[in-house]
Amino acid sequence: MTDSQVQSVSRRSFLKKGVVGGGAAAAATLAAPAVLAQSPVVVKMQTSWPASDIWMDMARQYVERVEKMSGGRIKVDLLPAGAVVAAFQVMDAVNDGVIDAAHSVSAYWYGKNKAASLFGTGPVFGGNPTTMLSWFYQGGGRELYRELTQDNMGLNVVGLLGFPMPAQPFGWFTNPISGVSDINGLKYRTVGLAADLMQSMGMSVAQLPGGEIVPAMERGVIDAFEFNNPSSDMRFGAQDVAKNYYLGSYHQASEAFEFLFNKDFMDDLDDDLRAIMEHGVEAASTANTAFALDNYSADLQKLQNESGVNVQQTPQDILEAQLDAWSEMITELESDPFIKKVLDSQREWVERVTYYELLNSPDYRLAYNHFFPGKLPS
Repeated sequence: MTDSQVQSVSRRSFLKKGVVGGGAAAAATLAAPAVLAQSPVVVKMQTSWPASDIWMDMARQYVERVEKMSGGRIKVDLLPAGAVVAAFQVMDAVNDGVIDAAHSVSAYWYGKNKAASLFGTGPVFGGNPTTMLSWFYQGGGRELYRELTQDNMGLNVVGLLGFPMPAQPFGWFTNPISGVSDINGLKYRTVGLAADLMQSMGMSVAQLPGGEIVPAMERGVIDAFEFNNPSSDMRFGAQDVAKNYYLGSYHQASEAFEFLFNKDFMDDLDDDLRAIMEHGVEAASTANTAFALDNYSADLQKLQNESGVNVQQTPQDILEAQLDAWSEMITELESDPFIKKVLDSQREWVERVTYYELLNSPDYRLAYNHFFPGKLPS
């Protein structure tokens, strides 16, 4: 049991004894507020991000909300990747109780079970990131995640998703690309099922943490890469190793942050503190979205105007090939009964919800071009 868990159990025991001890004991307890001034529950939380990444700022938005909502009863010790364990090892660390919580993405433990990638980096079926995050909370995704982690894998974790990430760019390339033939044979960085997808399209794939990408490009280990967004990419120096940046792709079009908690730690929390830890994910999700749209858009302009990056949309030929590749992969993946169960659930949700979304959405591109003519690439 961690120190913070001991504090939580001790606090509960103290309060229960105060009630059992009768009216006089309870009155004495209430008359001595100093006795009730317990030390805060300290949550050791590690991310999968370097200290300089914008996602550390977004993890801090969660920390700030949890600490304020708890009135100081929770203190989160937020640590960057590598402080306790490597970026891809946070699931193990949370499961083992080495850390109490983690801020990551589910694709990072895809090597344990491919179904992990379905909770962020799977086929999108036409649903956008908000559609898929809504599936997690309203369409049965949360229960399927619990079934995968706790029942199927026996992991001692509780997991929640937050922040519907904008679709990830296809990535950074040394030379311009115009179709599938231009990417054949390239050594490319991505993660999760996207690695299988790109491999099937003729690329040679390496799965690397964000902090290792630029050094790998400099050493020639990879020829091209994606990470996630203009701000993260710019902060780790993507513009220094490649100048062709392609936005919009189906390889990771509906990801979200994964908030991992040690189950024993969460079970030992007082009910109100557990609620704050859980619902803080929802609060941070809204804050993250606004923060991301502000920073990602501003940093994209910096990449274009200050770093000379050629920003384009991913060629249609590649997008169509990605969809064909997903269709083939789905057939193979569904040989696993649990994966089929998840994909069936996602398809049912997207077919109904996205039907409404697409019919209800006006053509925003048309409106943008009306008021800002000539801005978008032709």
